[in-house]
Amino acid sequence: MNGSMQAFDQIVRRRRSIRSFEPRPIPRDLIVTALQHAVMAPSAHNRQPWRFVVITDESKKTALAQAMGDKLRHDRLNDGDDDIVVEHDVMRSINRLTNAPALVVVCLTMEDMDQIRDPVRAENEHHMAVQSVAMAGQNLLLSLEASGLGACWLCAPLFAPEEVKSYLELPDWFEPQGLIMLGYPLHSPAEEIRFPLEKVVIWR
Repeated sequence: MNGSMQAFDQIVRRRRSIRSFEPRPIPRDLIVTALQHAVMAPSAHNRQPWRFVVITDESKKTALAQAMGDKLRHDRLNDGDDDIVVEHDVMRSINRLTNAPALVVVCLTMEDMDQIRDPVRAENEHHMAVQSVAMAGQNLLLSLEASGLGACWLCAPLFAPEEVKSYLELPDWFEPQGLIMLGYPLHSPAEEIRFPLEKVVIWR
């Protein structure tokens, strides 16, 4: 294994989902570099259907966290979940978002993708855009790890898309896909267990 591969191997193996951060701010250039790496991801037809919204303003983080928390509370209570459990989960979600030095909302747009009448093929076109955005998100996570930052991808915006678009004043055609919390890790993460290749790979 050459030096470049060794370095990449260490970054991939070291990356963990980090949910607790030091309060110190993140240099803007580190976020810009990570975004530059994100947009180098492959995409369907090279249409690059990703859009990123970076949030560092405390008031905007708080407003977004509260709005998403309200939606979470509403949905969970409608499911019949216990009030105390729901409130605990809502407050945990709000605290995580407000305590992260920065947030990146990862969105999808179909504006440059092929417009197809057939509903089955149109759905597949959307799936390709989702896959493209996810690959950009992975590039972003790896770049943040390489720069010494910790991050965690949350799928919560999928459950509160209108709240995210409203509180961030995003265009209607933006589809929130994920939210990445980032900052300097407060703790060293525990090692995560992965399935052995024998469980997840089929050779033919």
